[in-house]
Amino acid sequence: MIDKLVGKIKKLNAPIVVGLDPNLAFVPDHIKKQFADIADPMEAAAESIFQFNKGIVDAVYDLIPAVKPQIAMYEQFGVPGLLAFQKTVEYCHAKDLVVIGDIKRGDIGSTSEAYARGHIGNASPFNEDFVTLNPYMGSDSVKPFINYAKPDKKGVFILVKTSNPSSGEFQDRKIDGRALFEHVADKVNEWGSDYVGECGYSYVGAVVGATYPEQAALVRKLMPKAYILVPGYGAQGATAKDILPNFNEDGLGAIVNSSRGIIAAYKNEKYAKFGPEHYDEAARAAVIDMQKDIASVL
Repeated sequence: MIDKLVGKIKKLNAPIVVGLDPNLAFVPDHIKKQFADIADPMEAAAESIFQFNKGIVDAVYDLIPAVKPQIAMYEQFGVPGLLAFQKTVEYCHAKDLVVIGDIKRGDIGSTSEAYARGHIGNASPFNEDFVTLNPYMGSDSVKPFINYAKPDKKGVFILVKTSNPSSGEFQDRKIDGRALFEHVADKVNEWGSDYVGECGYSYVGAVVGATYPEQAALVRKLMPKAYILVPGYGAQGATAKDILPNFNEDGLGAIVNSSRGIIAAYKNEKYAKFGPEHYDEAARAAVIDMQKDIASVL
């Protein structure tokens, strides 16, 4: 799957992943009204976000290699929400998109195995191509996912240095003279050393926020074969120049996420001309602008 992801990035010249994080406030009223007659508000909300997702995907699937649905945005609507998550993954696969399930799981033993089986096992009900993981509990929380990913050559992105303002409370703490995130980067490099695709990159990747370019430059050297998922661009304040340290000299090695900057682009003054009725066209325009912005610095 890492080979497919890298191949699509090169073909499209677009190291972009669209975060399908459909806060109900992002869904235009004309979509919600379609499901107003459904008695269960959870089901109505879930149907609305799935319809919203379809519009986004239809508008941008030919421009991007991958999408990243954030499972919390679906879980909040209970079982109907999880069904919407599952349908979203299936719909994106039908459009030949790589799907990164943003689940940030991190447990041990049989619990970790159950999470892995449910999301990237060969008979998993959700069937994402990659998932995000929290490594706080160590190798016991990561290796079950790698083991389940291996047969189908799926992959994981492990949190190393996250984009949020308080990430340094733990991740920057010094241990033996080095920040904790550096030690995590070493482990990511170790975990992925035996799982490298034909493209030269491992299917054990990392999450490194664009909001910390100096730290990104450091961990890029520690994980030369890890593909890096880069949040923080756009709405969180990072610019195209800030993402550069995550890339290698070949212009590969990273894929940049934008969620509300794309799926809620119609709310941005820059794309206001599209209006809620054409939220999908606004999303497409935002992807094209993001592609140009990144290309201008790579």
